[in-house]
Amino acid sequence: MKPTVFVHTNAKQIVGAIVSKYSFGRFAADPSAFEVKLIETASYSWMRDYEGKLFLRDGLKRRWLNDDLQSFTVLRFAPPEIMRHEGRSLVVDPDVFCISSINELLARDMGDAAILARHRTGSKEAAWASSVMLLDNARLTHWNLRENFDEMFAFKRDYMKWITLLTEPQDKIAPLESVWNDFDRLTPETRMIHNTKRQTQPWKSGLPVDFRPPESRHGLTPKNLYHRLRRSLFGDYGLLGSYKSHPDPNQERLFFALLRECLDRGLVSEAMLRQEMKHNHIRHDALDLVRRTPTLDEKPLFAA
Repeated sequence: MKPTVFVHTNAKQIVGAIVSKYSFGRFAADPSAFEVKLIETASYSWMRDYEGKLFLRDGLKRRWLNDDLQSFTVLRFAPPEIMRHEGRSLVVDPDVFCISSINELLARDMGDAAILARHRTGSKEAAWASSVMLLDNARLTHWNLRENFDEMFAFKRDYMKWITLLTEPQDKIAPLESVWNDFDRLTPETRMIHNTKRQTQPWKSGLPVDFRPPESRHGLTPKNLYHRLRRSLFGDYGLLGSYKSHPDPNQERLFFALLRECLDRGLVSEAMLRQEMKHNHIRHDALDLVRRTPTLDEKPLFAA
């Protein structure tokens, strides 16, 4: 069984997911050695049954919204079941783009580890970033997406502990070098760039913010009180402003150069992009940027 890269997504991030999927084959030394597939929330119809229900997140009870920008994150835990607990999976968020060959990573000796991931930054606990994980599927037979998802709504599983892998045996997780999940940092050493700061995702600039900011587990903090008042008066996304331009123009150029290649190869169409712009899923000048952005062959990322 070939190793498989899974890019998980929802409707709001489908363009990013298509670009991400394309990037793995584009830079691979041997693209025939692995497969790349999308996992979409639309394929999990049972998730809709939880709409508006309370779940546990970082000690607080929040409402589940299937239309939220990041409703796809729980799909990070689907690949072992999809692969029937055989072989290896590499699972990545739809805002992660490969800029090097991943053949060596997919073939890496994982030792006794079931999961390779990098540590999160700015966390008091030894939390992991599950946004990029190399998985030994045979060692993850205890992952049952629907059952584990349901546990959040029974308040038996905290989303934050689940998503940061703190519910896993820690001796079965080994560190992955940060260059394989580089948080908004693009250098010649970067292997996969992750536009993790949602406020500045390059394909969203200028659009109204459509993600819910996190709240701390200490319920009466000023930030929590502000967001509760804001939501009660203006709705989940009221007063959150607009997406900003990414501070690194090279990261914007990377995305639109890859999107241009996807358009040239028929992986997306102008009609689709116009529809995504209409739904505020991608910025309204996306096609103009695609036409103006040189290809990576014409102008390499780190050209002098």
